[in-house]
Amino acid sequence: MADCVVEVEGKVIAVLPGTMFRVELSNGHQVLAHISGKLRKNFIKLTTGDRVKMEMTPQDIEKARIVYRMKNEDVTHNAPIRSYGPHRHAPSRPASR
Repeated sequence: MADCVVEVEGKVIAVLPGTMFRVELSNGHQVLAHISGKLRKNFIKLTTGDRVKMEMTPQDIEKARIVYRMKNEDVTHNAPIRSYGPHRHAPSRPASR
């Protein structure tokens, strides 16, 4: 029995705890989605308003796996810019004598 996967596109409408997201499809249907391992491994950040590609199975149309974050220039992210200071960068070495 082969795995039947349907690829769909949607828009993130809510960020939930535990790297879960509420995503709305183009037909208005909302699904609960989680991030695939490759997105997690490469530290791809998702926020409200991002367009994403997802994989779903016909057996459970309420859940999905996010496999790709689409590049969209029309969405502006209002995330605060964080300054971590020198302690978050590589430690400086003392000058050699």
